[in-house]
Amino acid sequence: MTDIKIRPLKESELKGLSKLWTASGLHFKVRGRDSPPNLKRQRRSDPELFVGAFEGKKMLGAVVASDDGRKAWINRLAVVPEARGRGIATALIRHCERTLRRRGRHIFCVHIEHDSPESMYLFKKEGYDREDLIFYYTKRDSRDY
Repeated sequence: MTDIKIRPLKESELKGLSKLWTASGLHFKVRGRDSPPNLKRQRRSDPELFVGAFEGKKMLGAVVASDDGRKAWINRLAVVPEARGRGIATALIRHCERTLRRRGRHIFCVHIEHDSPESMYLFKKEGYDREDLIFYYTKRDSRDY
């Protein structure tokens, strides 16, 4: 992983997220919370939490973290299939955790969809515990969110 640079995304690089997410098989809401205008707005409010992994100019992975003031969230973690197994996802997680610890966050959370055993394994390996006593409910104004 020596040639991989982990750094915050520039606004101009946001357009590459949907391409990365599609190539990675990640589910996302292109007409809702993951639309280009929403991503720009979110990044402008907290640019250091939009992070990419680059080999030269090619984005191999990315993560969008968030900070609700009490807990930190790891969202939209993705690595293109041809770059998996190189420690990129781990580096992205750890980068976000360091950034969020500097803000005083000590609880890190992630939602993983049931059809992603690789993600479950990755986060377990990184010290995340599955919380079976918590039920997740949502109320959405639209299926796009």
